[in-house]
Amino acid sequence: MRKIFFIFLAVAASTSTLFAQQTKQDKKDERRKKINAMIKEEEEGVIAYRKHTIFGLKLTSDGYGAFLEIGKAQSINKSLLFQLDISERKHPKENKVTDPQYPGPAVIFGKINFVYPIKIGVQQQILLGNKSNKNGVSVTANYGGGISLSLLRPYFIELYDTTKSPYQRKDIRYESKDSVTFADNSQLYYLQATGPGFTKGWSSLSVNPGLYAKGALRFDYARYNEVVSAIEVGITGELYAKKIAQLVYTKPRQYFVSAYVSILFGKRK
Repeated sequence: MRKIFFIFLAVAASTSTLFAQQTKQDKKDERRKKINAMIKEEEEGVIAYRKHTIFGLKLTSDGYGAFLEIGKAQSINKSLLFQLDISERKHPKENKVTDPQYPGPAVIFGKINFVYPIKIGVQQQILLGNKSNKNGVSVTANYGGGISLSLLRPYFIELYDTTKSPYQRKDIRYESKDSVTFADNSQLYYLQATGPGFTKGWSSLSVNPGLYAKGALRFDYARYNEVVSAIEVGITGELYAKKIAQLVYTKPRQYFVSAYVSILFGKRK
């Protein structure tokens, strides 16, 4: 009886495995047929997907950011992209220092402002090449531009004056009468300083308007899939109405150029 039972289990397991393999192969065949149909339709001028919504994370040569994109197909080779891009710009000479005897956020000596560029723009997307294997791989060129609003949040330093008893706490920024402290590391250590944290400086926020232009190459590894999976590399140029001060003793800049690489994921229909 036991032998019959184990034989039955073995047969059932084998049948289940075979069925699963067949089902998996059937899905692959169905997917392949669907892709072939899309390719044939595109050759006849029919657009495979008309809209997409994409979220991207990017690392730039002077910071990091994220963006949201909504795309609308104009033809099989062209699309119009509407983008909202938010990032944080950092100066290459920024140097974080932490006082080991006083826990708290690190201090960036001489930092004047946090800089948050917010870009709203439109891009034209042109299909350069398409490889019709598996899900399809496409290479597109994207170019365009729009409005850039650079939000400037003052950088505050939190000080505890150890020369007085009890310790006196105060927050200073570069524009204050204590601005000399920003360039004197010894004073900061002597006063036990920490960085501002995320909650400070928003009440003193200022906006510097400008324009931007961007060009990029996008590598889409799932062109015929509803789920977007892509990598983009590009370069962005920004011009603002006023010069932006980032660090003490560095020249404020009005024009910025940065390179970036980003990963994109989303959905199309």
